[in-house]
Amino acid sequence: MNAPLDQILETFENPHPGRPYTVRIACPEFTSVCPKTGQPDFGTLVFTYVPGPKCVELKSLKLYLQQYRNLGIYYEDATNRILDDLVGLLSPRRMTLEAAFTARGGITTTVTATFEAER
Repeated sequence: MNAPLDQILETFENPHPGRPYTVRIACPEFTSVCPKTGQPDFGTLVFTYVPGPKCVELKSLKLYLQQYRNLGIYYEDATNRILDDLVGLLSPRRMTLEAAFTARGGITTTVTATFEAER
């Protein structure tokens, strides 16, 4: 990663913190690199979360995800690392990240990671 997380991702105050509501963000142009072959990986990330005190600012999310473009990382690690970074920043009530990667060698992979705040 080029810059520390807190210099890339931005937040804004949840405008309705007393109401549980769902935010769904689709990012159909995620790219990274396979650490074994060096070949590019392409996927669609879908974030679904119930905000806590903060929401993620979308342009900063786009810039953050672009940092993975040249990073050699397995699907499972990328999905969990991204979820951990966002959970650490936003403190959501609940968040799920579904990462669906395009076929390579006739095989598709979808990794789903979920966070649920303790009550």
